[in-house]
Amino acid sequence: MSLSISKTRAPWRNLINSHLNKTEGYEFTIATVGYDSHGNPVPRVRTCGFRGFFPELELHSSGQKDMDQQVEDGGNPHLFESDMLAFTTDVRMEKLEQLESTGNVIEAMFWLKEVMVQWRIKGKAYSIGNPNPESEREYGLRPELFEALRVQDDYRGDLSGDADKWTWEKAVTKYFANHSPVMRGSFRNPPPGQPRSELPSNPDLRLGQKVINLQDSVARENFRVVLILPEEVEQLDLSDLDDVRRQKWTLLMDEEDEDGPDGKWVETEIWP
Repeated sequence: MSLSISKTRAPWRNLINSHLNKTEGYEFTIATVGYDSHGNPVPRVRTCGFRGFFPELELHSSGQKDMDQQVEDGGNPHLFESDMLAFTTDVRMEKLEQLESTGNVIEAMFWLKEVMVQWRIKGKAYSIGNPNPESEREYGLRPELFEALRVQDDYRGDLSGDADKWTWEKAVTKYFANHSPVMRGSFRNPPPGQPRSELPSNPDLRLGQKVINLQDSVARENFRVVLILPEEVEQLDLSDLDDVRRQKWTLLMDEEDEDGPDGKWVETEIWP
């Protein structure tokens, strides 16, 4: 498998960041493809909490306190950035199965009313966080996802030493720590989507639990971080209705780059 990535910061990143920074508590809409009972493809849409660009998550104070107390060095060094959008989910929900059965295709959309701008991101999405070291799919995927990471421009630390300290496990745990104890406990809920009349066979699965332990085995078995690798990005700017603007950025891969496959973003202004 070869992922579509760019080794340099995407030209749309600063712009979308500036818009997101003007928006409080932003969510985005995620679209996948599922199948009905007859095997016909059908759209599936839901709203998810946007967790920033991996692994650049800024923890709230209580989450960082848990990381400091429970994780070596309080987590990873602030070394890497990427253009991968992140959200979290329960592995038992349908969206991950839908992604895996349709070539991992996904579309995400932000409507940022404060700035009157819509952003659409099309690409591929992959989940990480499987605690099972026997998971060949994830552990084979990690080296390719690592190629999408790059050192932050303002990094001034010990690159070699910090790179040795950085782990995927710490990165995923940080996203788990970002949830409140009640939200962490939701990953110990009964299986999502099952009839409420059917009690789970596992007595550990019940509503209303609080999880303090960042390595809680039951919750972490179900917790996943989903990373979206953008391949096409569109901005629709409605801030001036007399001159509505629409920009599209498309990632084109250069398979013959001497340093390995590298993507270049091509920008096009299109009619709204």
